[in-house]
Amino acid sequence: MSISRQNLTIVIVTFKSEEVIHDCINSIGNGIKIIVVENSNSLEFKNKIEKTYKNVECIISTKNLGMGGGNNLGINLTKTDYVLILNPDVVLEESTIDELFIASNLISNFTILAPISDNKNYPNYQTDNDQEISKTKESLFEVKSVDGFAMLINKKKIDETMNNKNQNYFDENFFMYLENDDLCKRIKDMNEKIFVVPNAKISHLGAKAVNPKYKNEIELSRNWHWMWSKFYFNKKHFGYSRAFTDGFPKFISNIIKYLIYFLINNKLKKAKYFNRASGFFNAAIGRVSWYRPNINL
Repeated sequence: MSISRQNLTIVIVTFKSEEVIHDCINSIGNGIKIIVVENSNSLEFKNKIEKTYKNVECIISTKNLGMGGGNNLGINLTKTDYVLILNPDVVLEESTIDELFIASNLISNFTILAPISDNKNYPNYQTDNDQEISKTKESLFEVKSVDGFAMLINKKKIDETMNNKNQNYFDENFFMYLENDDLCKRIKDMNEKIFVVPNAKISHLGAKAVNPKYKNEIELSRNWHWMWSKFYFNKKHFGYSRAFTDGFPKFISNIIKYLIYFLINNKLKKAKYFNRASGFFNAAIGRVSWYRPNINL
């Protein structure tokens, strides 16, 4: 079955994203159902979004679920076979949706289909080391994984292939980072297909999804979760020894940098490297991904 506006839903997980969400929604248009999952419990945000856009339903989560949990909540509320996951700081080109539809007519065996970032210096996909991609990138090409800020999932196929009885598409142990890589790896391990559509272009602002007044606190959260998620991902797929060996040199480096910035009294840098070391340490001793940004500062 090919994709159409009738069997596609767009899910956007937000957290204090009022600065960027409107550009994202406006680039989609009003012909497709959109579910926004707001992780900050802001009723004001929900009311404004639903009043402004007739095709948008905003769900307030009971707690900050992170990206994986928020996306799972949104996906499970959809009634369509296909779901396009977007970050709120993503803007689609006018033809992006139609190009995804065209691609779905060309291939019927995809599990994930992704548009392509217009920033050629930071491609939103990874390939196997020996895989060559045409420089022109005019036709669909298969990849190892795609970034989670823009990925279209074949929900029905995932449910059937992965026996997804619990309806957890993303591993909710990840709060932030690598939940998309984990999903892609599980899909590839099942010999399923992930494709990039080079004619479907998007712009991703990158780290701009949250209101800039929370910049420092969000940056600390990102540093903690990157280290935690990296350890957890490696442990889950390659074993504890691989995770520890890969992360321990960075842990020592972060401890040294923390001490340097402690001595020169650079509070922000000190906190940043402390959080990096803490993320690794908590993952290494088996603690859950507990760190949450403090937006009450």
